[in-house]
Amino acid sequence: MSTSDRKRATYADLESLPENVVGQIIYGELIALPRATARHNRLIVKLLGVLLPAFDETLGNIGGWIFLSKTELHLGDDALVPDIVGWRGSEPAEIDEPFLTIVPDFICEVLSPSTAEIDRRRKLPIYAKAGIGHVWLLDPEAESFEVFRRVGEGWAVTGAWSADARVRAEPFDRQLEYSLSQL
Repeated sequence: MSTSDRKRATYADLESLPENVVGQIIYGELIALPRATARHNRLIVKLLGVLLPAFDETLGNIGGWIFLSKTELHLGDDALVPDIVGWRGSEPAEIDEPFLTIVPDFICEVLSPSTAEIDRRRKLPIYAKAGIGHVWLLDPEAESFEVFRRVGEGWAVTGAWSADARVRAEPFDRQLEYSLSQL
């Protein structure tokens, strides 16, 4: 059955999913995956522990970023749940809604065996089309870290690191002092 022959998923389909899964709508298709493992979530917390003190505007840092984790984004007809999202400025910080429609400046996806293909092949084009400026892909299994900058409706790789590399990654303006093996 082709995608056009199938019924397009709706927000009601997302809401009807059991609590033990994370649902996303990608190109009209409902994607339901098990919730992330504790290891996956711990890596997100550790990465936020690097980003927040250096860049988060609520901590009085110059650059004024707002970071959120596991926030549902509605980008056109797609409903996605990136691991970390970031905006320059404070616009989304005061919104008290179950999902956001404000396009972020930055997204980080922590890859896992069940999400890597979806994150790379299906979500990256949506992020580019929506106008997101930078995407990080962090793969704990391969101990790799890739940084992408949007160019037109596609991506340019601006950096790729592995294991113990010290990273200075767009869109942030200072060195991030950590290694993947510590995350």
